[in-house]
Amino acid sequence: MSQICVKALIKGMVQGVGFRFHTAHQGLKFGLTGYAKNLPDGSVEVLACGHEEKVNQLLRWLEDGPRTSRVDSVESEEVEWRHVDGFEIM
Repeated sequence: MSQICVKALIKGMVQGVGFRFHTAHQGLKFGLTGYAKNLPDGSVEVLACGHEEKVNQLLRWLEDGPRTSRVDSVESEEVEWRHVDGFEIM
């Protein structure tokens, strides 16, 4: 299984609804590392690194997000592998 890093941009009602917390929880559940951070435009950026299959599972989860949120779109791209400790909420 190959290791990859993917950066995703999630738009919708994703700030102030626990989106980063739930994303970090899911990421750790899938054995991934990375971060979830709010951006000034109201979107959330997620970096997820780990086994390709698990990263794809998180990307599918991000399409809906937690029940408290509303996801309008998820744009993702593979980025250069980097080692990250844990799954940080920024």
